[in-house]
Amino acid sequence: MAATSRHENEMKQKYAKMAVTEQDPAKKIQAQCLSRGAHGIKGIGRTFRIMDDDRSGQLDYNEFKNGLADYGIQLNDEQEYRDCFDSFDRDGSGTLDFNEFLRALRPKVNQFRQNLIRKAFNKLDKDKSGTLTISDLDGVFRHETHPKFRSGEMTKEEILENFLTTWEGDGGTKGDGTVTWDEFLDYYAGVSASIDSDAYFNLMMVQAWKI
Repeated sequence: MAATSRHENEMKQKYAKMAVTEQDPAKKIQAQCLSRGAHGIKGIGRTFRIMDDDRSGQLDYNEFKNGLADYGIQLNDEQEYRDCFDSFDRDGSGTLDFNEFLRALRPKVNQFRQNLIRKAFNKLDKDKSGTLTISDLDGVFRHETHPKFRSGEMTKEEILENFLTTWEGDGGTKGDGTVTWDEFLDYYAGVSASIDSDAYFNLMMVQAWKI
């Protein structure tokens, strides 16, 4: 289930304005991410995870700046980059935990909505591995109703792979073929930011995933 185009456009406009007016560097980064839509936080998360070659979960100042640059995020000057980095480098070690950084960027999701998102993830995670793959989607996502499957333009595997990219990359960019809980939550936190009503969010999730 993706954000509706109306909610997506409203969110993009709202955060594009905030990206210009926001003074706090971390909130400015968040606004620039969300001005791209529901995929924004998820996309920057994947950029940083790809940079973390040794899986340490730590980034130094230059890696932090390069990651933002790779994703197209810009702050006003060197001092803003340094202030933002230092605010997350709480122990003064010269490195930051990028998972904590991403959690700070992620729009707040109340417990009611988190429970719905978790139910959807658990339903998709058929093998209970903690990650989503194409094999998890098979039988849950009805590929046979897709217009391009009906027309013969795409195979079942291509349809499922294409659907998986909803939660990968940056709005459709192919990733590594797996989706973690954090990536799934990053995406739906973006969707949630575009919807004010808990009741409407609940309706969308229930209709989409039959949870």
